[in-house]
Amino acid sequence: MRVFVRTVSELFITVGTLIVLFVVYVLFWTGVKADGVMDDQIDRLQEQWSKGAVHEPSGAGAPASAPKPAAYRYGRPFAIMYIPRLGFTWNKPVLEGTGTDVLKKGLAHYARTAGLGQEGNFAVAGHRRTYGDPFKDFPKLRSGDAVVLTDGTTWFTYLIDKGPDKTVPSDVEVIDPVPRKSGYTRPGRYLTLTTRDPEWGHSHRLIVWAHLDSTQPVEAGKPRALRR
Repeated sequence: MRVFVRTVSELFITVGTLIVLFVVYVLFWTGVKADGVMDDQIDRLQEQWSKGAVHEPSGAGAPASAPKPAAYRYGRPFAIMYIPRLGFTWNKPVLEGTGTDVLKKGLAHYARTAGLGQEGNFAVAGHRRTYGDPFKDFPKLRSGDAVVLTDGTTWFTYLIDKGPDKTVPSDVEVIDPVPRKSGYTRPGRYLTLTTRDPEWGHSHRLIVWAHLDSTQPVEAGKPRALRR
């Protein structure tokens, strides 16, 4: 009997240790690796931009008939996003496509939505937890908050109009050109951000919607929202 009890106790200790190690891996190590990967993506972008390898500007002042920027390539970074509400050191790369492999590297652009600054809905997803927790503080976002992006030639400042709103994963109309439930009633230049809810689950999605408020050339310096 003593041998049995000791064996069971040792088994529980082993299982407990494995669970603790797994939690440490999920909470800490994947975050460390993801931060490094996202930093690499940003470094790659900035190196490309320094050599003049950028997408065509897609400024808000262009007419609706203007040509779209060069197609983004799956899994490749093409912009950097800044959200001051989440901290002035918060900046994440935006990559094309929403596959699991892409979401491990940064924020993910829904491939069939509008390009950055273009008419339509530029929709982006990000992890709430794991892989760097880019949208961990998503619920802190409020109407009037700025979401700033750059493609290396232009700064794009979007202002949040609504959210965070909660929906279910099957509600794909939230990333339509005129997104459902956003309050928008006509075509425009919109931004949608999505993440999972609850933090460690996937039963729902949190959504915020924003409109393009202003653009300016990178040469003009940082937009007001990023100045401290």
